[in-house]
Amino acid sequence: MKIEHVEAINLLYQYPENDRFQYAGGVCTNRLTTLILVHTDTDHVGIGSVYSHPALIYLIVRDQLNPLLIGEDPCNVEDLWRKMYGLTLWYGRKGVAMSTLGGVDTALWDLRGKSVGKPVWELLGGERKTCPAYASGLLWNDVDKLAEEAGQYIEKGFRRVKMRLARSEEYDTLAVLAVRKAIGMENDVIVDASMRYHFELACRMGSFLKEQKIFWYEEPFAPEDIDSYVALRQIVDVPVAGGENEFGLQGFREMIRAKALDIVQPDTSRCGGISEAWKIAEMAKESGLGVATHSWNDAVAIMANAHVVSAMSNGITVEVDQMSNPFVNDLLVKPLQIENGELQLNHASGLGIELDWKVVNEFRLDDPLVIPDGVYSDMMFGKSYFPEPIGYKEG
Repeated sequence: MKIEHVEAINLLYQYPENDRFQYAGGVCTNRLTTLILVHTDTDHVGIGSVYSHPALIYLIVRDQLNPLLIGEDPCNVEDLWRKMYGLTLWYGRKGVAMSTLGGVDTALWDLRGKSVGKPVWELLGGERKTCPAYASGLLWNDVDKLAEEAGQYIEKGFRRVKMRLARSEEYDTLAVLAVRKAIGMENDVIVDASMRYHFELACRMGSFLKEQKIFWYEEPFAPEDIDSYVALRQIVDVPVAGGENEFGLQGFREMIRAKALDIVQPDTSRCGGISEAWKIAEMAKESGLGVATHSWNDAVAIMANAHVVSAMSNGITVEVDQMSNPFVNDLLVKPLQIENGELQLNHASGLGIELDWKVVNEFRLDDPLVIPDGVYSDMMFGKSYFPEPIGYKEG
C-alpha cells in the first residue's frame, strides 16, 4: 500500500441566531474543522482531523506534507511522523504545524488498522471496546437553564458533565450549586475556568469546588503559567487538569515534570496526532497522572481520542461536545453512541468510522483559504469580532 495523495477539507457551519452560545470569548457564531484524508493505491482511505487555523492547515498539507508523503508506505507511521516533524520544525514544534501533522498521523493510524483488519485501540494494546465519555456544554447561561441542560445530558446517557465558569464569582458559585443539585451526587461535575482566574481567586474557588466534590478543576490559568499550577496543586484538594492549549510531548513534559497537573488533556487533533497523544499518556502514566482528552471540533477527533483513552490504563474519559455541532452530531454515517456513560467503539478496523459525504459536501468551504468573519469558539476572524476584555466580578 502506497500513499497517492493527502487532502485537507475545510468545513464551516454557521449557527442560526437562536442556537448561538455565550462564553468567555464572546458569542459563538460559527464552528469549523478540517478533515484530513490520506488516499492510497488501494480501496483504503485514512481519516483524520485538525482543529486549528483552517487556511494554514490547508497550505501546510498542500505545499509540504502532501509532496513529502506521496509514494510512502502509510503503515510506517512512526517514521512518517518524524519526517513530517523534521520538515515543519523550523516554523512548527507547536501550534498549527504540530496540529496539522497530527491530523495526518491520525489518518495513518486509521490506515494501519484498516491494513490488518484491527481497530486502533487494539493496535495500541487495549482491551476495552468502550470509552468513558462526558457531556461538554453548560456554557454561560441562566442558572436555571444550566440545571435543565445538565439534566438532559444525564437523560441522554452521560454520567459526567462539564460546565464553563469564569463569569463572576457569584455566578460561578450559583451555577455549580444548580448543576450539582440537578444531576445529584451520583453523577460527576467537571468545571472549566477558561484560564480567567488569578491565583488567590483560584484558591478560593478551589475550596468551594472541593465541598461540591467536583471531579476536576480545569485550566484556571494559561498553560504557560506553570508556577501557578504548581502552587495551586499544593493548596487545593481537587484534581487540577490542563493541556488542551499545549502541543507535543515536549510541551506536556514541562507541565508533568513540574508537577503542575493531576490530569493531562492532550487532543489528537491539536497535540500531534494519535502517536503523540499516546506518548503523552505514557509519560503521564509514569508520573501517576490520569489522561482525559480534550475534543471540541468533530466526531473524527472524538473517536481518535477515545481509542487512545480506552487503550491506556490511566485513561479517564473523552470529551463530547454538546453545543449543536453538526461536525459532532452528523458527520459520521453511524453517529456517536453513548450508553451508560460510555462511548461505544467496536471491532471495526482503524478508527471504525465512515464519513457522511452529504454532510461533508454541505459544509465544505468553497475557497479553503477564505474564512468568513465570525467567532468560532476558540478562533476569531474579522476585527469586529475580536473579543473585548470581559471583566470578572469577585466576591
